[in-house]
Parts: sequence; C-alpha cells; structure tokens
Amino acid sequence: MYELTIETHFAAAHNLRGYEGACERLHGHNWRVEARVKAERLNAIDIAIDFKVFKAETEKIMERLDHRYLNEVPPFDKINTTAENIARHIYAELSKVLNDGNVKVSLVRVWESEKASAAYYE
Repeated sequence: MYELTIETHFAAAHNLRGYEGACERLHGHNWRVEARVKAERLNAIDIAIDFKVFKAETEKIMERLDHRYLNEVPPFDKINTTAENIARHIYAELSKVLNDGNVKVSLVRVWESEKASAAYYE
C-alpha cells in the first residue's frame, strides 16, 4: 500500500452557530489542510497518482473556500462550520474526483490553528 500526502491552505471567516463563547462571533482562520490518498498499485511509470493532479484537484476545492464567509458557502449555509465538518466536506469533494478503484482518499485533516486540528476518514 502506498500513501501520498499534500498540504495546502485557505483563509476564511466563519462563526459557529449555537456555540456559547467567542467562536459564535464572526472571526477568521488561516486554515491548513492535509490530504492523504492511498493506492495499492502504481501505474506504468510507477506513480500512484500524479502529485500535479492531486494538488490541482485539491486547489479547486480551496478556491471555493478561500477568502469567503464560510457560513454562506454550501453546504455550510445549512451545517455548522466546524473544523470537523470542513474536513468531511473536503474529503467528500476530493473523493468524487480522485477515487478510481486504486486511488482512494484516506484522510483529510484541517488545522484551524497551529495547535488544533480535526481529521475525517472512512
């Protein structure tokens, strides 16, 4: 089994609905995103997935989140903008475009600060 990891980031504002404390107020983060894929086999030139493709597909998702008020971006207009939900959303969106029977998204971790992150995997 092979595992590949990339890191990227986006900056966005949000507020937590139903939260009692400072995070219920509008604030922002420089979110760091770690995405991992696994593959059982390499292709004809010994690559599991081209990093260029992995990065490009991840960046398309980042573009939809970057410099936005996340509470207005679907699906976060309906679900809370927690790090857990953001990680699950990125995982699901990446899975749609990268999972191919060999390559499978294995984990997405979202850091809202240097010391706090949430990961989603199946």
